[in-house]
Amino acid sequence: MTKYLTNNFSIINLYKNPSSKSKIVTQMLYGDSFSLTKKTKKWLKVKIKEDNYKGYVINKNFSQYLKPSHKIGILKAKVYKFPNKRNEISELTFGSKIKILDKKANFIKFEKGWISSKDVKPLSYKDKNIFNKISIFKNIKYKWGGKSFKGIDCSALVQVFLNFNRKYCPRDAKDQVKYFRKNIKLKKIKKNDLIFWKGHVAVVVSNKKLIHAYGPMKKTVIMGINQTIQKIKHTANLKVIGIKRP
Repeated sequence: MTKYLTNNFSIINLYKNPSSKSKIVTQMLYGDSFSLTKKTKKWLKVKIKEDNYKGYVINKNFSQYLKPSHKIGILKAKVYKFPNKRNEISELTFGSKIKILDKKANFIKFEKGWISSKDVKPLSYKDKNIFNKISIFKNIKYKWGGKSFKGIDCSALVQVFLNFNRKYCPRDAKDQVKYFRKNIKLKKIKKNDLIFWKGHVAVVVSNKKLIHAYGPMKKTVIMGINQTIQKIKHTANLKVIGIKRP
């Protein structure tokens, strides 16, 4: 039986190679779990339980596997030392998972402190509209490999919302375009469809607009669908390779 550890730090970088100068390929959020495939004094080679992604993390004092009970439902939730809004000690990003240990007034306690109870949802919670809250990431900076309010990339923007709604989703756009099978024609596009280019993905928010973490603009932006298709063709010489309905 596979033994898992749980990430008990706000955000952990996963590197391609065992070096902090190596490319960051993804991040683990608080509450993500992983198995070990290799261990040295400074580095762990890991496989993330949620999406089977592999890479290297700095060897830290990670927690034994913790089964979460709740998840963060806002862009960033403040963590306090006590059950009041003083002594802020850290923040957890959207989709982080926690295990509730205690409740007091309008606060809940987990392993690292207290969070306002309105900032969390039960782990079983699902939005009827998968991408209902996606605009909370508008203007968040683009970061290759990022998955949080501190920076996010295009495929992570898709993955964090599907994961939040208890749906599996591969990490990278090249795998997402293969994983989602339902093909849609551009003229029949609708809200929540995914538009793919080579190495890039955007989420449709209406029949005219989309949202994507867009490297050239260095942030997450809402743009016109036709405008984006033309811009990417003009600047990167890339055509749409698929429109999928998750």
